[in-house]
Amino acid sequence: MSVYELTGRKAMVTGGARGIGAAVAQALARAGAAVMIGDVLEAEGKATADAIAKTGVTAGFVKLDVTDEADWEAAIATTIAELGGLDVLVNNAGILNASLIVDTDPADIRRMNDINIVGTLLGLKHGLRAMRPGGAAANGGSIVNLSSGAALIAYPATAGYSATKSAVDRITRIAAQEAGKLGYGVRVNCVYPGFIGTSMAFGLAADMARVGLSDSADAALDQVIASTPLGRLGEVEEVADVIVFLASDASRFITGAGLPVDGGLGT
Repeated sequence: MSVYELTGRKAMVTGGARGIGAAVAQALARAGAAVMIGDVLEAEGKATADAIAKTGVTAGFVKLDVTDEADWEAAIATTIAELGGLDVLVNNAGILNASLIVDTDPADIRRMNDINIVGTLLGLKHGLRAMRPGGAAANGGSIVNLSSGAALIAYPATAGYSATKSAVDRITRIAAQEAGKLGYGVRVNCVYPGFIGTSMAFGLAADMARVGLSDSADAALDQVIASTPLGRLGEVEEVADVIVFLASDASRFITGAGLPVDGGLGT
């Protein structure tokens, strides 16, 4: 059996309706895991779950605002009830509001903090409580958080976003220490996606032109590609495959780590 085999595992992916989150849910399902998608986008989330279910893998959707603790409690309970457990949690939900520091909108920063930082912390809180001995699932497992290449490099117009994703990196390492030392049986890691071909990345490129840092969105993307040793944007499946690795027994002695998936951009 492959060490990347996840048959019998039960996984939950936040922000799994589209983009990287949807690719992660699909990749986990291909590896054999039953998958629950948690998202505020109900129509898209249900459609993604239905598409996965048509491949013969158990999949479902639960409405989840990651900033709402009651939503987390209900989503974890629903996942365990419908899938029969919880072995993998991917904290993927996040937003990016680009701005020059001189144009910072406090409301945007607070919103990113709520979703990117508080949302990740609540996911860890309720995921660890469920997975640890005596929890509702009580089978240990793996939690993977989505940080960002913006936590590794100083990219203009992303000060607030970079701060939140740097926080995710620190939170991941502290959670890994706590889970290990307290015997939870849960590994906690994160990934740093670089420029991946998603609406978020294309929106950031457009923002670079809007704030005067590039002549156009295409020029901004060209600049990123030129700075990337592998010479292209990433694909959502390439991030998803790394998360499958971190969810699997192939990474059984890895915790508190962050893996760049950025084509070398952060080197």
